[in-house]
Amino acid sequence: MRKALGFTLIELLVTVAVVAILTAIALPAYKDYVIRGKLAEAYSTLGAQRVKMEQYYQDVRDYTNACTANTVAPLPTGTYFTYVCGNLGPNTYTVTATGIPNQGVPNTFIFSIDQNNNKQTVSVAPGWTMPPSQTAASGCWVRTKGGLC
Repeated sequence: MRKALGFTLIELLVTVAVVAILTAIALPAYKDYVIRGKLAEAYSTLGAQRVKMEQYYQDVRDYTNACTANTVAPLPTGTYFTYVCGNLGPNTYTVTATGIPNQGVPNTFIFSIDQNNNKQTVSVAPGWTMPPSQTAASGCWVRTKGGLC
């Protein structure tokens, strides 16, 4: 009797099917994991910008001209998000982060923070869930696809 060498066609097809199933499950989960890692930039930059805005207010007693170059609170820059200062007034400001699609973060990811430290998830990507209680008093930045903060 001769010893068989190699694999049969059935064994190869079963192996390919198992790899395909594992890939179909793992790839979307991996993509979400990568996006979650990139969202951390927005959280940390918005938090740091809030501290800078408060330093600016301590010096000037007004937020009106904050977020300009050559101040203690210049407009932040990032790799995965663009940042905009809005609602600048004597006692108010809002800093907003919006995802950059060609950096792997959909531009539907929008987070904000204001002078009262109200954190808000303005919008999320399709397939992601907004936080359950999105109010100014209990606002938060979504951290998981299921809407947890």
